[in-house]
Amino acid sequence: MINLGLSGFVAALFALGLRRPFLWVLAYLYVDILVPQKISWGFLSQLPVSLMAFVFAFGGWVMLDDKRDTRFTMRQGLMVLLLVYCGLTTMFADYPEPAAEKWAWVWKALLFAIILPLTLRTRLRFEAAAVFMVLTVGAILISGGIKTLAGGGGYGTLRTLVAENAGIYEGSTLSTIAIATIPLIWWVARYTTIFPKSKLVTLYAAGLTFAAMLIPIGTQTRTGLLCLALLAVLALRSVKRRLLYISLAAVLAVVAIPFLPESYTNRMNTIENHKADQSASTRVAVWMWTLDYVKDHPFGGGFDAYRGNKIKVEMVEVEGTGNNASVDVTEAYDQSRAYHSSYFEMLGEQGWPGLLLWLWLQVLGLWQMERIRHKWKNRTEPGQTWQAPLANALQQAQLVYLAGSVFVGIAFQPFVFMVIGLQCGLWSYLKRVEAPQRAPVRRGAPTLRTKPA
Repeated sequence: MINLGLSGFVAALFALGLRRPFLWVLAYLYVDILVPQKISWGFLSQLPVSLMAFVFAFGGWVMLDDKRDTRFTMRQGLMVLLLVYCGLTTMFADYPEPAAEKWAWVWKALLFAIILPLTLRTRLRFEAAAVFMVLTVGAILISGGIKTLAGGGGYGTLRTLVAENAGIYEGSTLSTIAIATIPLIWWVARYTTIFPKSKLVTLYAAGLTFAAMLIPIGTQTRTGLLCLALLAVLALRSVKRRLLYISLAAVLAVVAIPFLPESYTNRMNTIENHKADQSASTRVAVWMWTLDYVKDHPFGGGFDAYRGNKIKVEMVEVEGTGNNASVDVTEAYDQSRAYHSSYFEMLGEQGWPGLLLWLWLQVLGLWQMERIRHKWKNRTEPGQTWQAPLANALQQAQLVYLAGSVFVGIAFQPFVFMVIGLQCGLWSYLKRVEAPQRAPVRRGAPTLRTKPA
């Protein structure tokens, strides 16, 4: 039934796109986030569904979509430069075959993020894109949340809809995206006309938020805990009753601690003493190796350049206190360890130029969303109350991602570039609607001239 349901839904989206080409854009959002071809075991798993959705979305926009008032933003230009640069580094990569495998999905993520803003010409399209992103991620979160409550979690062992620890389904990646999605969940619940605000919608948003908060527990990732703490702080900027919010958050945290599994609390304790944890110590060693690597390879080594690293890790474990403390130092050797950081991923693979382009893209997005939020937050006219909250939600999602990506190599995660595409589209759309309307001047029409004073 799952196979038939997924196949039927994807086929329906593709078919409906013949009538409404923008549905192909939504179909790509759905396919690239959920990866239904990996969930299915039948006909759907034999097709290049992601490529098909991309071709439909791109072709539909080129041939069928209305392109009036289309604007190309600076951030889209930065993504074009990043796309071209990544293509060049792939051609000269240290490890050509793994680099080609990563390039096969990176170019789609970048190119779709460049195209997406050009298709977002109306409020309804923004709402539809946000709804598809939230509900698609929500399907993964609900599955993970139920399994966490049932005791099926664990570091690297939580299985949601896909039985593999890769892509969006990798534990730390899913934890980061789960928390980053929470602001978008509440924007959809409060401001979309697709799902008008109601008690049922609010209840579903609360349940989806709870499922998102369970993901870091189910995956037992430290990254998720840090992202959740950051989002709690960011929310202080938007809530009206801050004291009540802080009190409820503190009570919730205290009440939740006794119900957390012991394996989770033990793993979170390694945040304070990372030198005793091999995983954390290895990350630091890889980062140091990357800094040394770019001294001789300032333009990077292409995708998966980390395969050339060989590192030594020293783990320090202290037992006892004061004069009775004993220090045990053990050494471990490893090689071909992943970066475990988007910043070092960009540095090692794309060198300093790639890292600067990527950082410029991120920082400019934060600034643009702040500009929109500041400019639109006090507007109360009908149709002018959704823009500032959407900018705020997109900014918070990006900040959570930037915090989580310190410890996860997700520099090119497709969901994040979808968020960037929404940001670019919102910036361009509001520039267009605020542009002064100039009345057309008819040829040959008389003009009023005044004599100089």
